Amino acid sequence: MQNVLFERDEILRAAAGAGASARSGTGRWLLLGATTGMGRTALIEEVVRQETADGGMRVLYARCSPEESAFPFALVRQLFPEAQDIPFVDPAPDEEQLTCHRLVTRLARIAVHRPVLLAVDDLHDADTASRRWIGYLARRLASLPVLLVITECHERSATALPAATGTSVVLRPLGPAAVARLSESLGHGPERAELCVRACVGNPALVHALLADLHEGPLPRRLSDLAGSRYRDAITRWLHVRASPRSRRLTLALAIAADGSADPGQGLLQEAAELGQDHSSLPPGPSALGRLLSHALAREAVLAAADAAELSALRARIARLLDERGEPAGSVAAHLVHVDRPGEEWMTQSLEDAAEDAVRDGRVDEAIALLRHAVTGPLPPGRRASLTQRLGVLELPHSADAGIRRLRAALELHSDHDERAAVAPALGAALAARGRIGSAMRVMRQASLAADDDELVRVLQTVAALIASHDAVEWRSAVARMRELAATAPVTIEPLACGLVTEYEAGAGRVSSAEVLTRVLPRLAAPVDPRLRTGWLGSAATLLQWADRLEEARALADSSLPAPPVLPDLTDVGQQCLISVRAEAALWAGDFRRVIAENSPLLDACTGQGVRMPHLVSMVALAHYELGHGAPARRLLATLDEQSADSSWEWNELRYARAVVHMAEGRWQAALEDYRACGTGQSARDFVSPVATPWRSGAAMALVRLGHPEKATDLAEEELRHARTWGTPRAVGRALRALASAEGGRRELETLSEAVAVLRLAPAPVELIEALIDQGRALIDAGNGRKGRDDLYEAHALAVRLLAPGPAGPPGDPEAAAAPGVTGRLVRAAENALRAGAARRTHRATVGSAALTGAERRIVELAVQGRTNAEISAALHLARRTVETHLTNAYRKLGVTRRTQLAVRLGQTGTAASPGART
Repeated sequence: MQNVLFERDEILRAAAGAGASARSGTGRWLLLGATTGMGRTALIEEVVRQETADGGMRVLYARCSPEESAFPFALVRQLFPEAQDIPFVDPAPDEEQLTCHRLVTRLARIAVHRPVLLAVDDLHDADTASRRWIGYLARRLASLPVLLVITECHERSATALPAATGTSVVLRPLGPAAVARLSESLGHGPERAELCVRACVGNPALVHALLADLHEGPLPRRLSDLAGSRYRDAITRWLHVRASPRSRRLTLALAIAADGSADPGQGLLQEAAELGQDHSSLPPGPSALGRLLSHALAREAVLAAADAAELSALRARIARLLDERGEPAGSVAAHLVHVDRPGEEWMTQSLEDAAEDAVRDGRVDEAIALLRHAVTGPLPPGRRASLTQRLGVLELPHSADAGIRRLRAALELHSDHDERAAVAPALGAALAARGRIGSAMRVMRQASLAADDDELVRVLQTVAALIASHDAVEWRSAVARMRELAATAPVTIEPLACGLVTEYEAGAGRVSSAEVLTRVLPRLAAPVDPRLRTGWLGSAATLLQWADRLEEARALADSSLPAPPVLPDLTDVGQQCLISVRAEAALWAGDFRRVIAENSPLLDACTGQGVRMPHLVSMVALAHYELGHGAPARRLLATLDEQSADSSWEWNELRYARAVVHMAEGRWQAALEDYRACGTGQSARDFVSPVATPWRSGAAMALVRLGHPEKATDLAEEELRHARTWGTPRAVGRALRALASAEGGRRELETLSEAVAVLRLAPAPVELIEALIDQGRALIDAGNGRKGRDDLYEAHALAVRLLAPGPAGPPGDPEAAAAPGVTGRLVRAAENALRAGAARRTHRATVGSAALTGAERRIVELAVQGRTNAEISAALHLARRTVETHLTNAYRKLGVTRRTQLAVRLGQTGTAASPGART
C-alpha cells in the first residue's frame, strides 16, 4: 500500500500537526478530499497508523456505504456500537439536538482517558443525520482532545466544516516522476511509465490497475491488447458505482467528444449532458477527466462500460447540437454513425453530405459506410431509392456484385415507370462494366417499354445503343435504330445518335476523318439532353481522338470526368467512354506517365472486384511497357481471363496490346496470333479501319520476321488502303512503315521516307520514332551510314525526350531531352540500332566537334553567335524542325546540355576542323 502514498508527505505532515494539537487538548478536523481512485482510503489508513503508532490515541473508525445512506445515524452507530440511545428514525429537531449533544458528551468522556482519533472514510456516502452530527462535532472540537479525519469524494458531495477548527486538503494526482518510480518498482520501463502517465493522469488506482494489465510486447493501443481487465474494470466500477448521474453523463459526453472529429466546446457538452446552467460541473481548461479521456484506452473503457441506449441518445443530442451550430457534416456524422437507425431527415442529410465530402477527399470506404448507415433509417421510398443508387455507384468499383444489387434495389424502390427509367441507365452501365451485356440490354428494353414519355423512350434507346457497342450483334442493330432516330429525333438527342452512327461508319471504313470532323465539330455547340451529355461527349471525344485531335479529345474528357482523387462514375456509360478516350489519347501522345497516374487508382480499386476494363488495362500496361516497366505490364495483361471474353471491342484492344508486347520481345508467332485474333474480333463488328487497332500492320511485320514477306505485303497494302480512306497522317504513316518492312530493298527506303515525312505532320511521336529507327537501319544497310546514323540519333533524342519525367520542355529545346537513366522501349530500340550500325554514342569518332556534320556545324556556329532557332531556320532556308534536330544531335556529340556551353565546347575540341567534316 506504501506505493499508493507517493507524493503524500505534505498531507501526512498536516495530519501529524493536527494530531499533536488534539493530544494537547485542542481538537482539529482534517478533511481529505479527492476524486475516485486517488487513494483516499489508503491515506486515511496511513494517518491512523501514523497517529496511533505509539498508542497515544484511541481510534474510532467507520466507513460509510451508499447502502446505509438512508438509515438515520447509521454512521454514528458504527462509531458508538454500544450506545443504546441513538434513534433509528429521523428525530424532531429538538430531539436531534439532544442526541447530538449526548454523542459529543459521550465522545468527551471517552477522550478523558486518552485522546481520540475519529476516522470517517467516504463521508459522501453517509446518512444525512450523521453528516449533521459531524458538523455539530466540528464546531465543538476546540475544547476536545479529538482528531477528526474525514475522506470525501469531490464528485459526490462537498461538506462544509468550520475553518476555525480544521483544514481541508485535496489529494493531487501523482506526478510523472512518482508514476515512473512506481512503474520501475514493478519491473516496467520508461515507455510503459509514459503510457501510465497519459492513460491514468496520475490516478493511483488506475496506475496500479494498468501496470497489472501490462505484459511484454508492443504497447497496447486497445483494451484487447491488455493482459487483463483490471484497468477496464476500475473505470467501469467508477462509472456505475462511484460516479453521480451528473458525473456519469458528463464523462460520457467528454468521451464522445474526444472520440469525434471536432471539439464541441463546454457549452454544448453541458447541454448535451443535460447539466442545466450549473457550470461547476465543467471545470475550466483541460480538466483531469478531459485529459484522461483524451487517451484511447480510457475512452474505449468508458464507452464500453456505458449503457448502449444512453450512449446512443447522448450521441444523437451531440450530433443535433453540432448540426444546429453549423459544424461540418463530417463532425455531425461522426456521432450519427453510432446512432441506431437514424430516424430524422436532418440525420440522413448530414450522413449524405458527409459521404459526399469523403468522396471528394478520396475516402470512398468512409463514404460507403456513411451511406450504408443512412439507409438503415425509416425513409420515404424516393429518398431511399436515391441514397441506394448513390451507394451502388460508390460500391461498384470495389464490389461489382454489391453495386449491382444496390442499383437493382434502387430501381425496384420506384413505383413510377418514369422514375424507374431514370435509374435503368445506371444499372445498365453497371452490368456492362461487369461484362453482362445481355442483362444490361434487357434492363434498357424493359425500361423503354414501360416508359410513358416519348422523349424518355428515345433517351433510353440512345443510351442502350451506347451500351450495345460492347456486343457485336447488338451493335449492328443499335446502329440501324440510331440511323432512323437521327432523322427524327429532337435536337437534344440527335448529336449522340449521329455520333454513334459515325463511329460505326468510321470503323467500317466508310468515312474519312475530314468528314467525321464536319459532323462532330458543329454539334459540340448544339444543345444536348442532360441525360445524354456524357454519352455524347464520349462519342465525340472518341471520334476526335481517332482524327488525331488529341488535345480536343482530352479536353472533352477532362470536362466531364472528376478530378483526382475522386473515381469516375462507372454507372455512367458516357464516363466509361471518356475514361477510355482520356487514357488512349495520352498514350497516343506519348504521355505514358500520365496514362498510369490517371488510371491506376481506378484499376487498383477494381482489380479482383468483378469490374472488367480490358481497354483501360491495355492502355496502362502499354504505358508501363513503353517506360521500360516490363514486369508490371505483363502482370496487368495477365489479370484478365480471356476465357470469359465476349465480343466487346475492349477485348480486341487487349489482344492488340498483348501482341505489341510479344512483338517487342521477339515472340513473332505469339504476336501474329494475337494480331489475327484482334482482327477477327474487329471484323465481327464490321470494324476494318486501322484507326483504333492497326492489327494488319502489326501482323505484317510479324510475318516478315517469320519469313513470309508476300503475306505481309498483302496485309500491309490492305491496311494502307483503309488508312488512306481515313486520311490521318498517323494511320497512313503507320501503314507505310508496315508496307516498307514487307517490301525490302530500295522500295523499302522510299516507302519509309514517305512514312517519316507523313508522321512528322502528326502528333504521333511513338510512330515517328519507330519509323526513324527503321529508316536508319535501312539506310545503314544500304551503305549510307552517315544519314542512317543521323536518323537513329534523332530517334534516340526524341525517345529520350518523350520518356523524360515531368512536363515536356518547349518544342525543339534539347535541354528537355536530358533524362539520365531512362531505358524505355523506344530508347532501347534506338540504342540497339545504333550498336548494330557500329555507331555507339560513346565512340571517339562520334564525340567532339570533329563528329559534327557540315549542317550541324553551320547551325552550331550561328547558335554561338546568339541566333534563335527561327533566325537560323530563315538564314539557312531550313525547316525549324530540321534546325532543332541538328541542334539536338550537336548537343549530344559535344556533350553539352545548354546553348551557352556551345562556344566553350567548340573551343576545347578545336574549331579549325573542316566545316564539311564527316564521321
